[in-house]
Amino acid sequence: LDDNFNTFQHVANCLLTIIPSMSEKRAWDLTIKVDMTASAEVWRVNLEPAELYHEQILSKGITLTPIEKT
Repeated sequence: LDDNFNTFQHVANCLLTIIPSMSEKRAWDLTIKVDMTASAEVWRVNLEPAELYHEQILSKGITLTPIEKT
């Protein structure tokens, strides 16, 4: 989710280092999308690994909300 605290560089670097198989281009594309639209879907994965990545990203000060399949 968009916030007024984290820099583009910080968000892109966190995505790049935490999310498996994240490319630098994709990390920057997602960072820009969040800035423009206030949110972006980063990755679809089963619940257990999603919880791990969620915790790691939160620990870096980035706000995110897991979206459950409906």
